[in-house]
Amino acid sequence: MVTLKTIYMKRLNLIVLFVLTSFFVQAQENRPFYSEINNFKKKDSLEFPPKNAVLFVGSSTFTNWKDAQKYFPTHTIINRGFGGSSLPHVIGYANDIIFPYHPKQIVIYCGENDFTGNATAQVVVDRVKELFTLIRNKYPKVYIAYISIKPSPSREKYLPQMVAANKMIAEMIKGMKRAQFINTYDAMFTASGEMMNDIFLKDNLHMNAKGYAIWAKIMEPYLK
Repeated sequence: MVTLKTIYMKRLNLIVLFVLTSFFVQAQENRPFYSEINNFKKKDSLEFPPKNAVLFVGSSTFTNWKDAQKYFPTHTIINRGFGGSSLPHVIGYANDIIFPYHPKQIVIYCGENDFTGNATAQVVVDRVKELFTLIRNKYPKVYIAYISIKPSPSREKYLPQMVAANKMIAEMIKGMKRAQFINTYDAMFTASGEMMNDIFLKDNLHMNAKGYAIWAKIMEPYLK
């Protein structure tokens, strides 16, 4: 026999379940860059990218490279750069922007924004190592390339830390299999050692087509 107490408890459980579900959904939607990640998922639901592609992941330098495929016509590029992300964001969204695609190579550009969040060079290096380890645990044989943290006029005060981080990351990657460090940093300076100003947009942070052309020429030999 169903008692009033049983009915009450069932209703209470349903209410608790509804509240917890609503809280979880709201918490997910409040995560940084949730909207951009969700847009990737919607795009994938319409046409899922092929396996064994070259996957670009990282921050807005990749986000803004909307025509990246045109620079690398002999490769299939999946671009999953998002917002002004830092390495913890890429790590946190790995299940959404890395692991679904089964790429043959993962190219990472991220770490620049970490400095604006008061990360030290060593912290950035440790985060890069964490991301590499995360990827390696899932894909032991995938090729990974890390692009050097770039300079920009608007973040000139961080240059010493960027140089230090690049040096340590390059050294760390030397001891890894199927991993490469792509140095684009040096090519963004003139022969006299001054940072090029004509390769950036008006914000003096993000690159224009001329900047991406410099990167593409350096990156091409590294792509699988």
